[in-house]
Amino acid sequence: MKARVYVSLKAGIFDPQGATIQQALNGLGFSGVSRVNMGRYFDIELDSASSADARQQLSKMCDQLLANPTIEQYSIEFE
Repeated sequence: MKARVYVSLKAGIFDPQGATIQQALNGLGFSGVSRVNMGRYFDIELDSASSADARQQLSKMCDQLLANPTIEQYSIEFE
């Protein structure tokens, strides 16, 4: 089973990389950009009996390693 896990900062957490990119875009003439949020994603293939089981495993992976649950949020999509 293939899944993509998206990880990003929670709302209200300052994103210095996103702010830098926003400023650079504004400097390049893209004045309509009011906010940029950086994130990352993981493409993961795993053997699982069901999508529910896979989602449970992926959530554990995120909570233990892939994301910092204090300041980050994640979402899981299956292909």
